[in-house]
Amino acid sequence: MDEQVRNGILAILAGGFAGFLLFVPFVAVSYRRRGRLTAGRAVLWALALVYFWAIWTYTLLPLPDPDTMRCAGVNLDIWAFIDDVRGAARRPGPFVTDPAILQLVLNVLLFVPLGFFLRVLGGRGILVALLVGLGTSAFVETTQVTGVWGIHPCAYRVFDVDDMLTNTLGAVAGSLFALVVPSRLRGVERAADADVPRPVTRRRRALGMLCDAVGLGLVISAVGIVVQLWLQFVVGDREAVLDSTPATVSGLVVGTGLWLAVILVTGRSVGDLAVRLRFSGGVLPTWLARPVRWITGVSGYTLLDALPDPWSLLALPFVVATAVMLFAFRDGRGLPGVFGARVVDEREASARVE
Repeated sequence: MDEQVRNGILAILAGGFAGFLLFVPFVAVSYRRRGRLTAGRAVLWALALVYFWAIWTYTLLPLPDPDTMRCAGVNLDIWAFIDDVRGAARRPGPFVTDPAILQLVLNVLLFVPLGFFLRVLGGRGILVALLVGLGTSAFVETTQVTGVWGIHPCAYRVFDVDDMLTNTLGAVAGSLFALVVPSRLRGVERAADADVPRPVTRRRRALGMLCDAVGLGLVISAVGIVVQLWLQFVVGDREAVLDSTPATVSGLVVGTGLWLAVILVTGRSVGDLAVRLRFSGGVLPTWLARPVRWITGVSGYTLLDALPDPWSLLALPFVVATAVMLFAFRDGRGLPGVFGARVVDEREASARVE
């Protein structure tokens, strides 16, 4: 497989995995900083994550073979690229496809997204783009010249101040290019806007449910991994490791127990808290409504799905009933609203704490 294609795939996989881990905090921060999360900004942040990893894969990989690597040099002549351009102009063949010119252009283009994301997602201007571009490029070049901070005996790629210059130019160009994006779509909204109640929609409720599913899944997986490592390296019980039952049960107990604790204390699940929703009203008293909120949410499905066959098949009608309740009401209340509770924005003055 071509090296550049392989680096691109690695960046996408690493960015996707990082996005999965950061999904719930990202949604929560978005609703507290901006009061909402649009699909466009979510896509831009996902692209920014992939881009972050792309910088490292394209500038540091592939790592050299210690047995065959050769130490690279250092270029401290800040105007050396001018000689490269002059040399390309004198050589026969198309100027724009000369390797020296392509190298300059690619160094600029590599950092254009950085300036773009800084303005569109962070609301930062040219000065910040220049400083961040220069700092990021300097860090990359230093990582290379130190052999990835001492992992390798010497630099395996050339430390080039011209790369820092062209990278910084690319970041500034990206910041300027971002000016074509309408101002209402750039940067962060005023702090006061984050406290304005937003409509409760099925999509927003579904986003909260997704946060619950992703968050609970991560907790269960993390606990399971810790238990497996403990059994493997502390207890030394290989049979228990291969069985995986202790890890699965531990993950379910800790994960669903954590979700129960959050709901009992706040009246809301982790997903509800992330998208700033709460359930209000209904026929059940508070002491009963909160356990019902827990069992009719993602924890109920998770526990049903973990039952031995054929009892695990009960998870299917649970999902169907949740989908029906999600689409049957404009606020997407789902199964927790089966007893009449409606979903409201936590910022509504009329929302009462259960």
